[in-house]
Amino acid sequence: MCGRYSITTPLEAIIQLFKVAERPNLRPRYNVAPTQMVPAVRLGDDGNRHLVELRWGLIPGWAKDSKIGYRMINARAETVREKPAFRSAFGRRRCLLAADGFYEWQKTGNGKQPYRLCMDDGGPFAFAGLWEFWEGTGDEPAIESCSILTTDANDVAARVHNRMPVILDEADFDAWLDGPAEAAAGLMRPYSGSRTMIAYPVDSRVGNVRNDDSALIEPLSEVDQDEPSDPDGQQSLL
Repeated sequence: MCGRYSITTPLEAIIQLFKVAERPNLRPRYNVAPTQMVPAVRLGDDGNRHLVELRWGLIPGWAKDSKIGYRMINARAETVREKPAFRSAFGRRRCLLAADGFYEWQKTGNGKQPYRLCMDDGGPFAFAGLWEFWEGTGDEPAIESCSILTTDANDVAARVHNRMPVILDEADFDAWLDGPAEAAAGLMRPYSGSRTMIAYPVDSRVGNVRNDDSALIEPLSEVDQDEPSDPDGQQSLL
């Protein structure tokens, strides 16, 4: 599953990758967690890509309250077209979620060791995502929310975990955002693009959502890898 990620890339690099005009004030995020607002790219009514912020944890339009979003941070590629919570969004509301790394926890004899997975060039990339509009209730305001697609791990990610987010090449952005469902479904596969993915151990402090600093993305030396870790706020995979 994907329960934490980072987006520390300068805004100019995000604009260049996603070809958007908006210039929001995005601060570096070293430990993005569920229910937080995250940068996403989607098509507007004008047919252009727009950079917006969505709440991580998809709330279906039919939900009675927003709490269901806590269980909807990920959507499995294998079942997304059938699950009632996701099938409408998959058909009409696909998006790209900006990231430059994500975290997974590897089971060890002492507990769980967090790893950061990213591209070796350190640059930004896109998770395949879905978004949804929830009208709210008398007690809660309307919310635009999102979920990250997950699939089987590729060779790099499999050293740490058996699942990974769906990562899209830039050449596939249009097909994901506005292509037919069959074309989009063909993109939901383990990452095998032209860029090289790497994985390295990081500080167990990333398991605490209150920690959000640059030290979290620094590689951990072997001598430091002796403390058990288990992320708070990790959500079940759908």
